[in-house]
Amino acid sequence: MSTRTIPPHNAERPDAGETPETGLATEIVNWFHENGRALPWREPGFSAWGTLVSEFMLQQTPVARVIPHLEAWLERWPTPADLAASPPAEALRAWSSLGYPRRALWLHEAAVQITERHGGVVPSDVDALLALKGVGDYTARAVAAFAYGLRHPVVDTNTRRVIARAVQGQAEPAPPSRGRDLAAMEELLPAGESAAHDFNAGMMELGALVCVARNPRCGQCPLSARCAWLAAGSPAYLGPLKAVQKKYEGSDRQVRGLIMKELRAAHKPVTDAEIDSVWPDAAQRSRALAGLLADGLAVASAEGGYTLPHA
Repeated sequence: MSTRTIPPHNAERPDAGETPETGLATEIVNWFHENGRALPWREPGFSAWGTLVSEFMLQQTPVARVIPHLEAWLERWPTPADLAASPPAEALRAWSSLGYPRRALWLHEAAVQITERHGGVVPSDVDALLALKGVGDYTARAVAAFAYGLRHPVVDTNTRRVIARAVQGQAEPAPPSRGRDLAAMEELLPAGESAAHDFNAGMMELGALVCVARNPRCGQCPLSARCAWLAAGSPAYLGPLKAVQKKYEGSDRQVRGLIMKELRAAHKPVTDAEIDSVWPDAAQRSRALAGLLADGLAVASAEGGYTLPHA
Protein backbone atom coordinates (compact mmCIF):
# COMPACT_ATOMS: atom_id res chain seq x y z
CA MET A 1 0.00 0.00 0.00
CA SER A 2 2.57 2.52 -0.87
CA THR A 3 3.66 4.64 -3.77
CA ARG A 4 6.89 6.24 -4.79
CA THR A 5 8.72 9.23 -6.17
CA ILE A 6 6.61 11.97 -7.77
CA PRO A 7 8.29 12.67 -11.12
CA PRO A 8 8.74 16.08 -12.71
CA HIS A 9 5.76 17.26 -14.71
CA ASN A 10 7.60 16.88 -18.00
CA ALA A 11 8.13 13.18 -17.41
CA GLU A 12 7.16 10.73 -20.12
CA ARG A 13 3.40 10.38 -20.49
CA PRO A 14 1.56 7.50 -22.11
CA ASP A 15 -0.71 9.49 -24.40
CA ALA A 16 0.62 8.75 -27.89
CA GLY A 17 -1.62 6.57 -30.03
CA GLU A 18 -4.27 6.46 -27.30
CA THR A 19 -6.30 3.28 -26.74
CA PRO A 20 -8.79 2.68 -23.89
CA GLU A 21 -5.92 1.27 -21.85
CA THR A 22 -3.44 4.07 -22.56
CA GLY A 23 -6.19 6.64 -22.13
CA LEU A 24 -6.81 5.38 -18.62
CA ALA A 25 -3.07 5.41 -17.97
CA THR A 26 -2.83 9.01 -19.16
CA GLU A 27 -5.58 10.08 -16.78
CA ILE A 28 -3.89 8.33 -13.85
CA VAL A 29 -0.40 9.68 -14.57
CA ASN A 30 -1.59 13.24 -15.06
CA TRP A 31 -3.70 13.08 -11.91
CA PHE A 32 -0.76 11.68 -9.92
CA HIS A 33 1.57 14.44 -11.05
CA GLU A 34 -0.92 16.98 -9.71
CA ASN A 35 -2.17 15.20 -6.59
CA GLY A 36 0.48 12.79 -5.33
CA ARG A 37 1.36 13.29 -1.68
CA ALA A 38 4.78 14.55 -0.64
CA LEU A 39 6.23 11.56 1.22
CA PRO A 40 9.82 10.79 2.25
CA TRP A 41 10.22 7.85 -0.13
CA ARG A 42 9.22 10.06 -3.05
CA GLU A 43 12.12 12.44 -2.54
CA PRO A 44 14.82 12.45 -5.26
CA GLY A 45 17.74 10.25 -4.32
CA PHE A 46 15.85 8.20 -1.75
CA SER A 47 17.81 4.97 -1.48
CA ALA A 48 16.74 1.48 -2.53
CA TRP A 49 17.41 0.42 1.07
CA GLY A 50 15.07 3.14 2.28
CA THR A 51 12.44 1.93 -0.18
CA LEU A 52 12.78 -1.64 1.09
CA VAL A 53 12.52 -0.51 4.73
CA SER A 54 9.47 1.61 3.95
CA GLU A 55 7.76 -1.32 2.23
CA PHE A 56 8.30 -3.53 5.28
CA MET A 57 6.95 -0.83 7.59
CA LEU A 58 3.95 0.02 5.42
CA GLN A 59 2.57 -3.52 5.52
CA GLN A 60 -0.68 -3.20 7.49
CA THR A 61 0.44 0.13 8.99
CA PRO A 62 -0.81 3.63 8.05
CA VAL A 63 1.58 6.06 6.37
CA ALA A 64 1.36 8.65 9.17
CA ARG A 65 2.58 6.13 11.74
CA VAL A 66 5.38 4.87 9.51
CA ILE A 67 7.08 8.16 8.63
CA PRO A 68 8.69 8.99 12.01
CA HIS A 69 9.81 5.38 12.51
CA LEU A 70 11.26 5.24 9.00
CA GLU A 71 13.22 8.46 9.43
CA ALA A 72 14.64 7.33 12.78
CA TRP A 73 15.48 3.90 11.38
CA LEU A 74 17.37 5.24 8.37
CA GLU A 75 19.24 7.75 10.50
CA ARG A 76 20.43 4.91 12.74
CA TRP A 77 20.91 2.29 10.01
CA PRO A 78 21.42 4.09 6.67
CA THR A 79 22.60 0.91 4.91
CA PRO A 80 21.80 -2.81 5.13
CA ALA A 81 25.28 -3.44 6.51
CA ASP A 82 24.63 -1.06 9.40
CA LEU A 83 21.54 -3.00 10.43
CA ALA A 84 23.18 -6.38 9.86
CA ALA A 85 25.94 -5.39 12.30
CA SER A 86 23.39 -4.80 15.08
CA PRO A 87 21.72 -7.61 17.05
CA PRO A 88 18.11 -8.45 16.20
CA ALA A 89 17.09 -7.18 19.64
CA GLU A 90 17.97 -3.64 18.60
CA ALA A 91 15.83 -3.93 15.47
CA LEU A 92 12.91 -5.06 17.62
CA ARG A 93 13.42 -2.15 20.03
CA ALA A 94 13.54 0.35 17.17
CA TRP A 95 10.40 -1.17 15.67
CA SER A 96 8.66 -0.02 18.83
CA SER A 97 4.89 0.28 18.45
CA LEU A 98 4.61 -0.35 14.70
CA GLY A 99 3.01 -3.74 15.33
CA TYR A 100 3.59 -7.16 13.74
CA PRO A 101 7.18 -7.20 15.07
CA ARG A 102 8.15 -10.25 13.05
CA ARG A 103 8.62 -7.73 10.25
CA ALA A 104 11.56 -6.29 12.18
CA LEU A 105 13.18 -9.70 12.50
CA TRP A 106 12.63 -10.40 8.82
CA LEU A 107 14.04 -7.02 7.84
CA HIS A 108 17.12 -7.67 9.97
CA GLU A 109 17.63 -11.06 8.33
CA ALA A 110 17.12 -9.51 4.90
CA ALA A 111 19.81 -6.94 5.74
CA VAL A 112 22.20 -9.76 6.63
CA GLN A 113 21.40 -11.51 3.34
CA ILE A 114 21.90 -8.31 1.32
CA THR A 115 25.22 -7.71 3.05
CA GLU A 116 26.48 -11.26 2.57
CA ARG A 117 25.07 -12.06 -0.87
CA HIS A 118 24.88 -8.71 -2.65
CA GLY A 119 27.77 -6.69 -1.29
CA GLY A 120 25.46 -4.55 0.80
CA VAL A 121 23.45 -3.32 -2.20
CA VAL A 122 19.72 -4.01 -2.40
CA PRO A 123 19.25 -6.06 -5.59
CA SER A 124 17.09 -4.82 -8.44
CA ASP A 125 16.16 -8.24 -9.81
CA VAL A 126 12.71 -9.46 -8.72
CA ASP A 127 13.84 -13.06 -8.18
CA ALA A 128 16.81 -11.92 -6.09
CA LEU A 129 14.50 -9.72 -4.04
CA LEU A 130 12.05 -12.59 -3.55
CA ALA A 131 14.88 -14.66 -2.09
CA LEU A 132 15.24 -12.17 0.78
CA LYS A 133 13.56 -12.95 4.10
CA GLY A 134 10.13 -11.39 4.42
CA VAL A 135 9.96 -10.15 0.82
CA GLY A 136 6.86 -11.22 -1.08
CA ASP A 137 5.74 -10.61 -4.62
CA TYR A 138 4.38 -7.13 -4.00
CA THR A 139 7.44 -5.88 -2.12
CA ALA A 140 9.88 -7.34 -4.64
CA ARG A 141 8.11 -5.66 -7.55
CA ALA A 142 7.66 -2.41 -5.65
CA VAL A 143 11.39 -2.14 -4.94
CA ALA A 144 12.33 -3.04 -8.52
CA ALA A 145 9.82 -0.57 -9.96
CA PHE A 146 10.03 2.34 -7.54
CA ALA A 147 13.66 2.22 -6.40
CA TYR A 148 15.19 1.17 -9.73
CA GLY A 149 12.61 2.38 -12.26
CA LEU A 150 12.17 -1.04 -13.88
CA ARG A 151 8.95 -1.84 -15.71
CA HIS A 152 6.95 -4.27 -13.59
CA PRO A 153 3.25 -4.35 -12.76
CA VAL A 154 2.90 -3.60 -9.03
CA VAL A 155 -0.35 -4.65 -7.42
CA ASP A 156 -1.59 -3.88 -3.93
CA THR A 157 -5.05 -3.71 -2.36
CA ASN A 158 -5.63 -0.18 -3.62
CA THR A 159 -4.64 -1.05 -7.17
CA ARG A 160 -6.90 -4.09 -7.20
CA ARG A 161 -9.86 -1.98 -6.06
CA VAL A 162 -9.32 0.66 -8.78
CA ILE A 163 -9.11 -2.01 -11.48
CA ALA A 164 -12.18 -3.79 -10.14
CA ARG A 165 -14.28 -0.63 -10.32
CA ALA A 166 -12.91 1.33 -13.25
CA VAL A 167 -12.21 -1.59 -15.59
CA GLN A 168 -14.26 -4.55 -14.42
CA GLY A 169 -17.37 -2.74 -13.17
CA GLN A 170 -17.33 -4.39 -9.73
CA ALA A 171 -17.69 -2.67 -6.38
CA GLU A 172 -14.89 -4.75 -4.87
CA PRO A 173 -12.14 -6.91 -6.34
CA ALA A 174 -12.39 -10.68 -6.44
CA PRO A 175 -10.24 -12.63 -3.95
CA PRO A 176 -6.53 -12.06 -4.64
CA SER A 177 -4.96 -14.09 -7.43
CA ARG A 178 -1.32 -13.44 -8.25
CA GLY A 179 -1.58 -14.46 -11.88
CA ARG A 180 -4.90 -12.77 -12.57
CA ASP A 181 -4.03 -9.57 -10.71
CA LEU A 182 -0.64 -9.14 -12.38
CA ALA A 183 -2.13 -9.85 -15.81
CA ALA A 184 -4.84 -7.23 -15.26
CA MET A 185 -2.27 -4.61 -14.27
CA GLU A 186 0.12 -5.60 -17.07
CA GLU A 187 -2.63 -5.04 -19.61
CA LEU A 188 -2.96 -1.42 -18.44
CA LEU A 189 0.73 -0.70 -17.83
CA PRO A 190 2.35 1.79 -20.25
CA ALA A 191 5.29 0.53 -22.28
CA GLY A 192 7.88 3.07 -21.15
CA GLU A 193 9.64 2.68 -17.81
CA SER A 194 8.97 6.25 -16.65
CA ALA A 195 5.28 6.12 -17.52
CA ALA A 196 4.97 2.63 -16.00
CA HIS A 197 6.57 3.90 -12.79
CA ASP A 198 4.15 6.81 -12.57
CA PHE A 199 1.14 4.67 -13.44
CA ASN A 200 1.97 2.10 -10.75
CA ALA A 201 2.33 4.88 -8.20
CA GLY A 202 -0.76 6.72 -9.39
CA MET A 203 -3.02 3.67 -9.23
CA MET A 204 -2.00 3.07 -5.62
CA GLU A 205 -2.43 6.72 -4.74
CA LEU A 206 -5.86 6.92 -6.35
CA GLY A 207 -7.01 3.87 -4.40
CA ALA A 208 -5.59 5.27 -1.16
CA LEU A 209 -7.08 8.77 -1.48
CA VAL A 210 -10.11 8.68 -3.79
CA CYS A 211 -11.27 5.21 -4.80
CA VAL A 212 -11.38 4.12 -1.17
CA ALA A 213 -13.13 1.02 0.12
CA ARG A 214 -15.99 2.86 1.83
CA ASN A 215 -17.62 6.00 0.45
CA PRO A 216 -15.43 6.44 -2.65
CA ARG A 217 -15.01 10.06 -3.73
CA CYS A 218 -16.20 9.52 -7.29
CA GLY A 219 -16.73 13.24 -7.87
CA GLN A 220 -12.96 13.76 -7.43
CA CYS A 221 -11.87 10.79 -9.54
CA PRO A 222 -10.08 11.33 -12.86
CA LEU A 223 -11.60 8.08 -14.13
CA SER A 224 -15.23 8.91 -13.37
CA ALA A 225 -16.10 9.47 -17.05
CA ARG A 226 -14.71 6.06 -18.03
CA CYS A 227 -15.43 4.07 -14.85
CA ALA A 228 -17.28 0.84 -15.65
CA TRP A 229 -18.72 0.60 -12.13
CA LEU A 230 -20.23 4.10 -12.27
CA ALA A 231 -21.53 3.45 -15.78
CA ALA A 232 -23.30 0.33 -14.47
CA GLY A 233 -25.01 2.33 -11.73
CA SER A 234 -22.57 1.49 -8.92
CA PRO A 235 -23.97 -2.01 -8.25
CA ALA A 236 -23.40 -3.52 -4.81
CA TYR A 237 -20.73 -6.14 -4.29
CA LEU A 238 -22.19 -9.65 -4.39
CA GLY A 239 -19.01 -11.71 -4.19
CA PRO A 240 -17.52 -13.71 -1.30
CA LEU A 241 -17.48 -11.91 2.03
CA LYS A 242 -14.09 -10.92 3.33
CA ALA A 243 -12.90 -12.27 6.65
CA VAL A 244 -13.44 -9.71 9.40
CA GLN A 245 -10.35 -9.08 11.49
CA LYS A 246 -10.86 -9.80 15.17
CA LYS A 247 -10.89 -6.89 17.58
CA TYR A 248 -7.47 -5.95 18.92
CA GLU A 249 -8.69 -5.16 22.43
CA GLY A 250 -8.55 -8.32 24.52
CA SER A 251 -6.98 -10.37 21.73
CA ASP A 252 -3.87 -12.54 21.84
CA ARG A 253 -2.25 -9.87 19.64
CA GLN A 254 -2.74 -7.32 22.39
CA VAL A 255 -1.23 -9.63 25.01
CA ARG A 256 1.73 -10.38 22.73
CA GLY A 257 2.21 -6.64 22.31
CA LEU A 258 2.21 -6.06 26.06
CA ILE A 259 4.81 -8.77 26.61
CA MET A 260 6.94 -7.39 23.76
CA LYS A 261 6.76 -3.94 25.37
CA GLU A 262 8.25 -5.40 28.55
CA LEU A 263 10.99 -7.16 26.63
CA ARG A 264 11.90 -4.05 24.61
CA ALA A 265 12.13 -1.91 27.72
CA ALA A 266 14.39 -4.32 29.62
CA HIS A 267 18.11 -4.88 29.13
CA LYS A 268 18.11 -7.90 31.39
CA PRO A 269 15.87 -10.98 31.47
CA VAL A 270 12.20 -10.28 32.18
CA THR A 271 10.98 -12.57 34.91
CA ASP A 272 7.84 -14.69 34.90
CA ALA A 273 6.46 -12.51 37.68
CA GLU A 274 6.94 -9.37 35.53
CA ILE A 275 5.21 -11.04 32.58
CA ASP A 276 2.39 -12.20 34.86
CA SER A 277 1.73 -8.57 35.74
CA VAL A 278 0.94 -7.46 32.19
CA TRP A 279 -2.30 -9.43 31.76
CA PRO A 280 -4.69 -11.12 34.22
CA ASP A 281 -5.71 -14.16 32.12
CA ALA A 282 -3.03 -16.78 32.77
CA ALA A 283 -4.06 -19.08 29.93
CA GLN A 284 -4.08 -16.27 27.36
CA ARG A 285 -0.81 -14.90 28.73
CA SER A 286 0.86 -18.32 28.44
CA ARG A 287 -0.47 -18.75 24.91
CA ALA A 288 0.85 -15.34 23.87
CA LEU A 289 4.29 -16.00 25.38
CA ALA A 290 4.47 -19.42 23.72
CA GLY A 291 3.69 -17.77 20.38
CA LEU A 292 6.45 -15.20 20.84
CA LEU A 293 8.94 -17.93 21.67
CA ALA A 294 7.86 -19.98 18.65
CA ASP A 295 8.22 -16.94 16.37
CA GLY A 296 11.72 -16.16 17.67
CA LEU A 297 10.61 -12.79 19.05
CA ALA A 298 11.46 -13.87 22.59
CA VAL A 299 14.02 -16.36 23.88
CA ALA A 300 14.36 -18.09 27.21
CA SER A 301 17.40 -16.88 29.14
CA ALA A 302 19.85 -19.26 30.76
CA GLU A 303 19.60 -17.02 33.82
CA GLY A 304 15.85 -17.48 33.94
CA GLY A 305 13.20 -15.27 32.39
CA TYR A 306 13.04 -14.06 28.80
CA THR A 307 14.83 -11.60 26.52
CA LEU A 308 14.71 -10.35 22.98
CA PRO A 309 16.86 -12.37 20.54
CA HIS A 310 20.50 -11.33 20.44
CA ALA A 311 21.85 -13.53 17.63
